[in-house]
Amino acid sequence: MKQPKSLVSRRTLFAGAGTAGAVAAAATLLPGITPQAEPAPQAKEPPARGGGYHVTDHVKRYYQSTLV
Repeated sequence: MKQPKSLVSRRTLFAGAGTAGAVAAAATLLPGITPQAEPAPQAKEPPARGGGYHVTDHVKRYYQSTLV
């Protein structure tokens, strides 16, 4: 008569032990790492002419091409 297959085999036991060891190693190394603060982004000064959108010749040509 066949014996029922065990859910926990030797292979899964060793895989679980290896995973637990890797997690334990990572847990001991990570507390030693201190996050570095990111510098605050510098605000850019607005352009003297106002900047932003300008209707130039190539924009005007595009507008003409969209007319039906």
